[in-house]
Amino acid sequence: MTATGSPNSFFQDLPNRVRALFPGVLVAIIVAITAQFLADHYDTPAMLMALLLGIAVAFLGDEGKTVEGIAFAARTILRLGIAFLGVRISFELMAGLGLELVLLVIGGVAATIAFGLLISRFFGHGWRFAFLTAGSVAICGASAALAISAILPKDDRSEQRLIFTVLGVTVLSTIAMVAYPILVTQLGMDDTSGGIFLGATIHDVAQVVGAGFSISESAGDTATLVKLIRVSMLAPVVLIAALLIRTFAEAPEDGSRPPLLPIFVIGFLALATLNSFNLIPTPVADLMSQASRWMLLIAIAAVGMKTNLKRVLAVGGAAIGLLVTETLFIAALILAGIYYFA
Repeated sequence: MTATGSPNSFFQDLPNRVRALFPGVLVAIIVAITAQFLADHYDTPAMLMALLLGIAVAFLGDEGKTVEGIAFAARTILRLGIAFLGVRISFELMAGLGLELVLLVIGGVAATIAFGLLISRFFGHGWRFAFLTAGSVAICGASAALAISAILPKDDRSEQRLIFTVLGVTVLSTIAMVAYPILVTQLGMDDTSGGIFLGATIHDVAQVVGAGFSISESAGDTATLVKLIRVSMLAPVVLIAALLIRTFAEAPEDGSRPPLLPIFVIGFLALATLNSFNLIPTPVADLMSQASRWMLLIAIAAVGMKTNLKRVLAVGGAAIGLLVTETLFIAALILAGIYYFA
């Protein structure tokens, strides 16, 4: 081991590293706290507020002492937050709904991703954007978009595609939170069927909870359970995608490849397994779940601060059309499945 790579060198350099990262990370934390305050007082999605506030101070990500820390928050804190999501998952979730409905939820995720990849060419977009949007629609909105973006080969439009997707799925999820409970009532669905529909189709967890409990406590519990099963699909989807990308995607110019198994996916799976066997005490799991939510909020604030809004808006109307079409597809598919199994 060389002197530069020695443990002593690492610890000697640590104070300098912390000083370099601190201003940017602190700004991201402040933006996240502000976003949560606004979300609590004005009933708006915290993720959306963090993103918009981050964009409003995007100059901090371009130059100055905050640049390095903002980049750290947008990458490392993001991946740690995704790994911590594993504490929300357990095998018991699967058993709670029955095999048919679990297969419907899993099939809905797979079919939506395949559908997005299939139709993206008609909207003038490539596989990267298609997988990013379809995966976020199919699994868990902004969190899935962040996780999928972390494994996609990077180019000069990667951050713009991510920002657009996070904005799009958050707005559509908020619309669905209001519109879908009305649809459930109009269709005369009971609490169980309505909860399944809401949990299997609305993108973000917070909006699923809001929509479900706006109908009844029973519908809210069912919707949350179904949504967490969709969240549990994040790790296998990202793992399979990472393997396919590593095998078939064209390597970047520097010849680097994504890791065979991303570390944050290993963390997600390890925590989900430990939680399934009740090896994580409930207070610790609750604390890690809250930590995950805050890490993702900080990360999305940092991503916003690294954003060029003009380039995001340049993604265009076809991208909006693709995102809306994928959203309508999963809603129609799940609705048909509910009536089929009823």
